[in-house]
Amino acid sequence: MNTQFIVDYLSTLSMNNNREWYHANKEDFKKANAEFEELLQSLMLEIGKFDSSILHNNPKDLTFKIVRDTRFSHDKSPYNPAFRAHISSKGKLPVPVGYYLMIKPGNQSFLGGGLFADMFKDATRMIRDYITQNGEEWETLIHEPQFEKLFTVQGTALKNVPAGYDKEHPQAEYLKFKSWYLEYPLKDEELIDAEAFLTKAAEIFRVMKPFNDYLNKALVDFKMPTR
Repeated sequence: MNTQFIVDYLSTLSMNNNREWYHANKEDFKKANAEFEELLQSLMLEIGKFDSSILHNNPKDLTFKIVRDTRFSHDKSPYNPAFRAHISSKGKLPVPVGYYLMIKPGNQSFLGGGLFADMFKDATRMIRDYITQNGEEWETLIHEPQFEKLFTVQGTALKNVPAGYDKEHPQAEYLKFKSWYLEYPLKDEELIDAEAFLTKAAEIFRVMKPFNDYLNKALVDFKMPTR
């Protein structure tokens, strides 16, 4: 696993974010992408030591395209100079929640978990309802010392507790959320030694797992909307 090649390729793409350069260097993209998939395979084996539900995945099915949809964006750069993947029991779908990896040079890489998507109203409602009924478990989870040392729960949030929920509920602040996720930032130098990175990433994800498990219990009956 040549993580240095991944970082170097993405750094150069960032400086040459145009179709001409991308197509002229397509072989470098293929090599960098293959290295990323190899990294994912090794990462899954490490995660599998504490979460075997993800081991059946094929790395190719977990990654996201670097081509951007620029139709509604002021930024017309055709590529997102990042390699991204979501590893869960059902692949890269946002639900069930799992383990998210983004490699983006410029100290923008991170390890993530939880529900990033806030457009699924059913998912938001299910998690709010679950927190309402299982508030003590939530508090124990987010105040576990190792968890608190690494993470702060983030997410898109309303200004007020939504209608239908108790404004005085002990977890009222979290009932305002529409998404609930974690991010652990990574510096570029932490990516260069692939073996050291894998060890660290697996440990971060191990500490994250109970949070994912909690959300997945809330989302057990969730069905992805059909188009």
